[in-house]
Amino acid sequence: MAVILEKDLPRGREALHQWYEAAQEVAAAASDPTQRLAVSPKLPRPVWAMAVRYSLFLLERRVPGPGVEVRVAPWGAVKILDGPESDPHNLTPPDVIELDPDVWLRLACGITAWAEEKEAGRISAVGERDDLSGLLPLVGPAR
Repeated sequence: MAVILEKDLPRGREALHQWYEAAQEVAAAASDPTQRLAVSPKLPRPVWAMAVRYSLFLLERRVPGPGVEVRVAPWGAVKILDGPESDPHNLTPPDVIELDPDVWLRLACGITAWAEEKEAGRISAVGERDDLSGLLPLVGPAR
């Protein structure tokens, strides 16, 4: 099942842009660079949900494959990258990365870096391919 419906792509794009803009404002106001790890704009829940779904869609489109599952509960999960698939008895691939929505969106928008969030203990990753730093950010000045 797709992480976002095709008819919702424009809404998702707008939600991610809205989250990015709001997060940039919050991050710019932070006096200490470590405060970027707490950036979490006050936006309606539906905006967060669509921003997460659309950003996961962008990731899946960039590096499709069955090898790594990226989960951002409660709004979505995608499988990316080539590699071993899940076995028929266990639908979970050997590599799984779990993130909270605020962590995922900070990474996807380039507010924080993978190493920062990992060091802060905000990324749960199991498997050999537990680092998405080369694929992020998905939006923002670096992309």
